[in-house]
Amino acid sequence: MPQSGGYEIVLFAGAGGMDRVTDMADSVRAVEKLLDYSFKNKKLLEDALTHSSYAESESYERLEFVGDAALGLAVSNYVFLAYPDLDPGQLSLLRAANISTERLARVAVRHGLYRYVRHNAVSLYDKVRDFVLAVKEEDESVVYGGTMKAPKILADIVESVAAAVYVDCQFDLQALWVVIRDLLEPIVTLEVLQKQPQPVTMLFELCQKNGKQVDIKHLRKGEKDIASVYVDGKLIASGSSDQKENAKLHAAKAALDKLSHSKTNDKTGDDIYNSINGTFEINAAKQKLHELCGKKKWPKPSYRIQSEVGPAHEKKFACSVQVETPNCLLFVEGEEKTRVKDAENSAASMMIHGLRESKYI
Repeated sequence: MPQSGGYEIVLFAGAGGMDRVTDMADSVRAVEKLLDYSFKNKKLLEDALTHSSYAESESYERLEFVGDAALGLAVSNYVFLAYPDLDPGQLSLLRAANISTERLARVAVRHGLYRYVRHNAVSLYDKVRDFVLAVKEEDESVVYGGTMKAPKILADIVESVAAAVYVDCQFDLQALWVVIRDLLEPIVTLEVLQKQPQPVTMLFELCQKNGKQVDIKHLRKGEKDIASVYVDGKLIASGSSDQKENAKLHAAKAALDKLSHSKTNDKTGDDIYNSINGTFEINAAKQKLHELCGKKKWPKPSYRIQSEVGPAHEKKFACSVQVETPNCLLFVEGEEKTRVKDAENSAASMMIHGLRESKYI
């Protein structure tokens, strides 16, 4: 890894291999040229291009915090002025479409911003490389994500760079917009949204058309929000993200895919599902779910007590189970039982039924 000017520059790989920059001064000049903006305080841009894993310098985290809000307000002002007749709901959809994690990550890829970030996190390399390659194969008009979930670091870069501009121009929102608008182009317009309806809206419209009830449930696990889509009480798909709205979008897209493209069942699922004794409760469901995940080469199911109710001598428990498939994270909560073991079996039963109904098995 090259050393220059007191900085260790460790860059992400582009599609053609490892891109090298001699030092941070070169990175600053390249990004200034990209933005067509000369920083009065270049240290702001240096910080904006520094991941928290690079301990020798201040990271972009504080700037990213400001940039998230500043970009949101700048885009809010733009859509408010550009569409004087739109209601708040439509304005919110337009704003979200332009500054979502998925959208901003693609901005970082389109302009090659990821090439200038210094870090010491080897695990980020593969994620960014794979995403960059996936984006290059996408239709440029995609609005709500694409074939691969975006690494959050890429959106963070755009937000931190925007914040660096915002702070450097003395918190002048109009000046920020003049600089950053070209970076965000093409702006997602109302016409584009009408051609690519929002996945959650599409899901509800599809189910309403077919007389079905949709329910989207959320669970917070650590820094992740897990959204699960149920149609007529049956689990269809789940999605996860650090942001609640993005988790809902991922779940809705996965559900639409499941509902629109029924997949062929495989014998692995049939063998287990056919062992059910005809009742909703599956005997030894935990064991069967464990066996299913093993045969599908999925990680082991994880269980968690969601609630404990009643006095000590009449206490009831409700447990959840989480299953990670190659495409998404699935979450189901079972019925209340007097024993934790039975509550876990209830959750496992519902998960197996949900996997079957949603064509995962």
